[in-house]
Amino acid sequence: MIDSWDPGQYDRFQGEREQPFFDLLALVRRVPGMRVVDLGCGTGKLTRILHDRLQAGETTGIDRSDRMLAVTRADALPAGLRFRVGTIESFIAQAAEASGPAAVCDLIFSNAALHWVDDHHAFVPRLAAALAPDGQLAFQVPAEHDGLSHVLAEELTTIEPFRSGFGGWHRPQPVLAPEAYARLLYRCGFKDPIVRLIVYPHVLAGRDEVVEWMKGTLLTEYARHLPADLFDRFVQEYGARLVARLDATRPFFFPFKRILCWGQRTG
Repeated sequence: MIDSWDPGQYDRFQGEREQPFFDLLALVRRVPGMRVVDLGCGTGKLTRILHDRLQAGETTGIDRSDRMLAVTRADALPAGLRFRVGTIESFIAQAAEASGPAAVCDLIFSNAALHWVDDHHAFVPRLAAALAPDGQLAFQVPAEHDGLSHVLAEELTTIEPFRSGFGGWHRPQPVLAPEAYARLLYRCGFKDPIVRLIVYPHVLAGRDEVVEWMKGTLLTEYARHLPADLFDRFVQEYGARLVARLDATRPFFFPFKRILCWGQRTG
């Protein structure tokens, strides 16, 4: 499978991408010696902060992109912190097959990654099942699927030559409404779940920067399903259509919605 993630492109908006992580981390209750898994950890930079702030006993960062994880291999890791290449789905499958105390986590954490996984109604209960009896689940997902930046990308999958290039593929949209996550967490045994919809106010140099933002995240998924030359044309067409419909005011105000979820199992 094509590894379409580019650490440099992703980090172009490092400050804007990091604030939701810190807001999510603030919801976690620290417990001595926690066993933590960070799903979709990207470059691992924030996983190091997670490990340090929680003073965790063990933290494992998992990401499907070897290119992203290569960034963290350049430095020595603190005690108890490790990284490995793998998918979120494979982690859940392995957790379901394992047994005993070593098979469960005290915290499953995921910052802007679970929106790549289908069927959250079925998936969140599987995450809950991988937790210790008093374990915590904390994740945040972008909620921009109904925004212009995402709608335009999906519209292009229906237009030639991209329609043929995608071969019928369309990007899934598994993100639920905030109230749906609250109900789901409660049903999974999280008695006092916290679910917040936050609009983060990103101020970019200009509207062209929105295209650069999407090249670091959203468009990576489209890149995996198109030949490189056709993807270049896709990005050009996407950029032209998106910029034409955005406000030309500089600097450009880019509101970005995210859903933050936290819960702790009881018993």
